[in-house]
Amino acid sequence: MKSCFAKILAGAVLGSLAMSVCAGPYKVLVVMSYEQDNPWSMEIREGIESILGANSDLTYFYMNTKVDRAGGPDKAKQAAALFSKLQPAGVISVDDNAQSMFVVPSLKDQTTTPIMFAGVNSKAEKYGFPNSHISGVLERAHVKESLAFAKQLIPDIKTACFMTNDVPSGRALRNQVSIEQQKYPVSVGTFYLISHISQLVDLASELNNNCDTLFVDSLEGIQGADNKALNSREVQNHLRSAYQGPVLGGNRYLVEQGAWAAVVKTGQEQGQTAAEMLLQAMQGKAVADIPVLTNSKGERVVNVSALDHNEVPLKPLVLRGATLVRQQP
Repeated sequence: MKSCFAKILAGAVLGSLAMSVCAGPYKVLVVMSYEQDNPWSMEIREGIESILGANSDLTYFYMNTKVDRAGGPDKAKQAAALFSKLQPAGVISVDDNAQSMFVVPSLKDQTTTPIMFAGVNSKAEKYGFPNSHISGVLERAHVKESLAFAKQLIPDIKTACFMTNDVPSGRALRNQVSIEQQKYPVSVGTFYLISHISQLVDLASELNNNCDTLFVDSLEGIQGADNKALNSREVQNHLRSAYQGPVLGGNRYLVEQGAWAAVVKTGQEQGQTAAEMLLQAMQGKAVADIPVLTNSKGERVVNVSALDHNEVPLKPLVLRGATLVRQQP
């Protein structure tokens, strides 16, 4: 595979990183809602490049909205300027902020360029998708499967609570839980949307008294004591001090960083699926004939370090086929 890596600083996007991966006839712009070093962004990029890396010139733009949501609209304008400069054959827009801040105001119904979204937690209809040139893949957490897996590991779990950053993806997960909860193998307790780490400290007693397990996702961007955005690892460090029960995570990196277990969704599936759909469109298939999809693959992941530390017995039959990870330092 021929590829090249070049950092592009165009006048219209001065100060913003747009990384180009050059390898083929299709010019593709990928706009990520989050940061270049965000684990979810990295997983999705891996999935995209598994399909388009050999036949496309990929340019990545990062809106950095996990650490600076307020700066998102300005980043979106820079992404729109980059789109005008590149005139790509296709676009992949990742996560909800890229849709609400970039695609809907700047591209939807204003171009015929095919656009595939990935990692969208809200209903597609919220953004007017699909339409004649936009389709993509929705992101849904494997909550029911994670709770069932957790009960196999720790049968005493009867009530599950939830916690995310108070952001669109977190509110979308709350909506998903509200719709699905009758199908869950445990009762659903409180869904906590927090924006500052002080709230977690204040909730410690309530969490330990009322929650047999805590399902977490979208933790990045919660503000720390200095009001600066924390990454997911930093939030989980605080969480371990506040809550002593089993923590479940929506993504593999959350388990690697401290959650005990989960059936995780993967960014690789999101990126690969969106890239496959975009490739079909760039090869001539009408976008109207490419239906919106939802992720379906789940991977059982267990943090054996956390189970060992909390004296949870490792059951060979339950762990069969699961990915075992040790907590990252």
